[in-house]
Amino acid sequence: MMRFTKSQIEALPHLQKINLINSVGGYKSANLIGSKSKNGITNLAVFSSVTHYGSSPAILGFVVRPTTVLRNTYENLKETGFYTINSIFGSTLEDAHHTSAKYPKEISEFDVTSFSELYLEDFYAPYVKNAPIQLGMKFLEEYHIKANNTILVLGEIQNINIQEALVEKDLFVNLSHGNIAAINGLDGYTVPESTERFTYQRPK
Repeated sequence: MMRFTKSQIEALPHLQKINLINSVGGYKSANLIGSKSKNGITNLAVFSSVTHYGSSPAILGFVVRPTTVLRNTYENLKETGFYTINSIFGSTLEDAHHTSAKYPKEISEFDVTSFSELYLEDFYAPYVKNAPIQLGMKFLEEYHIKANNTILVLGEIQNINIQEALVEKDLFVNLSHGNIAAINGLDGYTVPESTERFTYQRPK
């Protein structure tokens, strides 16, 4: 076993430290967040921090890094109130990762990748065409995390668009049926398989 004390972690070179800390916590969700500015310029960015915060109302959150530089996703959703969360699937991993590149606001990641915008009904923000799961989100509130100057953004699910093959009889969404990816660390991607489901547990 390797052992790292707090002082050893803090003394690591920057890239090694962020690789270690970002990967040690386990696999994370892999999603593309789509948004559009009030001027109509779309944005698409990969996020590995989307987390469930409640089912009634249906709330998901994600973390925005410090806004000391322009964060197009954050600016767009604050301007318009809407964004989408779209699953990343196996054949799109390279293009999905490329959306982490820092393009200026006037350039849409949809234009520099193979992803296509999809608009459904009157929802303002673009979905990712062909994504197995597409969620329409409305901004609810945000929390400043003082320890590292990041922002937790909470949004409420407005609609769910999902490939029928992923949905089991009890409405459990089996991600493995959609070839949906997860992220290990900053840049490691995997497509996991579902192996077991267990019944609701009660004390013996």
